[in-house]
Amino acid sequence: MNPQAHTGSYYAASANEATAFAPLRGEQSADVCVIGAGFTGISTALHLAERGYNVHVVEAHKVGWGASGRNGGQMIGGIAGEKHIAKHHGRDIEDLFGELRWAGHNIIRERVETYNIDCDLKYGYVDVAIKERHMRDIHYDYERLQKANFPHEVRILSREETRAVTGTDAYIGALLNMGNGHLHPLNLCIGEANAAVSLGTTIYEQSPVVEIQRGDRPRVVTENGAVSADAVVIAGNAYHYLERQLRGIMFPVNSFIVATEPLSDAIVAAINPQDLAICDPNFVLEYYRLSADKRLLFGGRLNYFGDDPKVIEAKHRRKIARHYPQLANVRIDYAWGGSIGVPITRVPQLGRLAPNIFYCQGYSGHGVNVTHLAGQIMADAIGGTLERFDLFASVKPLVVPFAHTFNTPMVALGVLYYQVKDRL
Repeated sequence: MNPQAHTGSYYAASANEATAFAPLRGEQSADVCVIGAGFTGISTALHLAERGYNVHVVEAHKVGWGASGRNGGQMIGGIAGEKHIAKHHGRDIEDLFGELRWAGHNIIRERVETYNIDCDLKYGYVDVAIKERHMRDIHYDYERLQKANFPHEVRILSREETRAVTGTDAYIGALLNMGNGHLHPLNLCIGEANAAVSLGTTIYEQSPVVEIQRGDRPRVVTENGAVSADAVVIAGNAYHYLERQLRGIMFPVNSFIVATEPLSDAIVAAINPQDLAICDPNFVLEYYRLSADKRLLFGGRLNYFGDDPKVIEAKHRRKIARHYPQLANVRIDYAWGGSIGVPITRVPQLGRLAPNIFYCQGYSGHGVNVTHLAGQIMADAIGGTLERFDLFASVKPLVVPFAHTFNTPMVALGVLYYQVKDRL
């Protein structure tokens, strides 16, 4: 894996700044070494730095290089696999999770306010329904949020109301949630990284880890240096293949996004007058929203494993035109893809490889929210408070033999399986 700059995304092109942290060189020492400078790693580092820990973050590429800096920017509540977790613990979902579902939102809001992070944070989101079974799920989610005293507006939309806010006839209804929202993910990640550095954290970019040596003080080794620490947190998500124990417990699923040219006020008023994030309920899903400069950012999962912008553009252009015929010939300025981590059980994977080596990964598309909660939980665990960590760590991941070796064909079969399931 060769160190690289960011992918050719709209986010990279519109980032507030380009990070330029020096690579790791020589022998270094820290309280905690975090591997990976995406949302999980940076969130963990910032939580720890706020508590007075000396943290070093080692990143193979750039801050936010992976899914954290490439995703749809949708801040969605909920924790994937929560039913599985509740069943494992023999407890009611509401009793077990409560406010944990949107705890990451609160962390993001506090980070943006405390550290003055400019990341285009905007509230407003709709879960749309394509089939009647989706509407049943929407009613269930609505009732659940009402019982939990969710502090933001939540409303079920009729077909006509859904058409008014989404500008398309594709959906039979929706759930409007003004506590969810959208943002510029790369600017958030970079802003949080700068906040961590301001509190004493050291970040090394362009420093792929080649070995983790275990012991009383584990040693994280790169080609030109090493960090010895009391504890290590592995936060590489879909891009970490170093530790054999983490192979086969999570599939990297590819997701792709295009950004159009800036749209006119008239078109914006027709397709998304309330500036909402929109997401359908399928596994092979579509999600879209407007950027701060009024581009349509349209994303979805595809049974495709390359990174050719022309291919991504062609596939997404057809999808956009189905919803918005007036955009059939819109100019596409950016097209990119990346991988997200999806465990077989969909349960976020928090665990240990050794008493002082932790890992945290696998958010199944809920990463903007859950990574920020996960970072807080990892900081708690390192400090000795394990209650929330054990909630997830006690649910053992399922392993698919040879999944790492045959990654691409197995994921292709998985995508085909879910495409069929989505049609049922």
